[in-house]
Amino acid sequence: MADDGSHIKATREDWIAAALDTLISDGVDQVKVLTLSEKLDVSRSSFYWYFKSRQQLLDTLLAHWQATNTAAMVAQAEAPAPTITAAVCNVWHCVIDPELFNIPLDFAVRDWARRSGAVSRVVDAGDAARLGALTGMFTRFGYETLEAEARARALYYMQIGYNDADLREPIEERLLRMPMYLKVFTGCDAPQDEVEAFRAYARSRAETL
Repeated sequence: MADDGSHIKATREDWIAAALDTLISDGVDQVKVLTLSEKLDVSRSSFYWYFKSRQQLLDTLLAHWQATNTAAMVAQAEAPAPTITAAVCNVWHCVIDPELFNIPLDFAVRDWARRSGAVSRVVDAGDAARLGALTGMFTRFGYETLEAEARARALYYMQIGYNDADLREPIEERLLRMPMYLKVFTGCDAPQDEVEAFRAYARSRAETL
């Protein structure tokens, strides 16, 4: 009797989720069919119901990164906002909400890019898209092109470094400095209602994580 695959317990999404978890925890070298099949407790052969090869799975992971992290930051930068400080707060939702932007995945993909020219080019394109959206955000609020680019780069690269430092500071300590961070990145004082709205959002996310 032909095998119709009805016995397969793991879905395509299960394979992708297991591969993402492994990429984040152990690096791309450990994203192997055998390793994932053992993690999912299924036969290796079931992998090939969904993917032609390991490379196709890796391509899927990279596409997922583009469609989630990069797309999320671009969307947040382009979201309507009454002020530049509110616009930056929109972008900071990516920092606060792991369902919107997966920081460990971002670092895992960047580590992967150090070993692969093809992946490095994808990451470079993702960075360019994010910086382009952030630059456009500042431009919308009247900043000249060069200043908009400089502020976008300061905001973006500071956040990468901040995440990499893994300071593990309490949320209230971070929120205490938030108005000063906004002043540094925009040159403007944020209205108190914007500050309180972002603080409330950050606290709500912290409570649910």
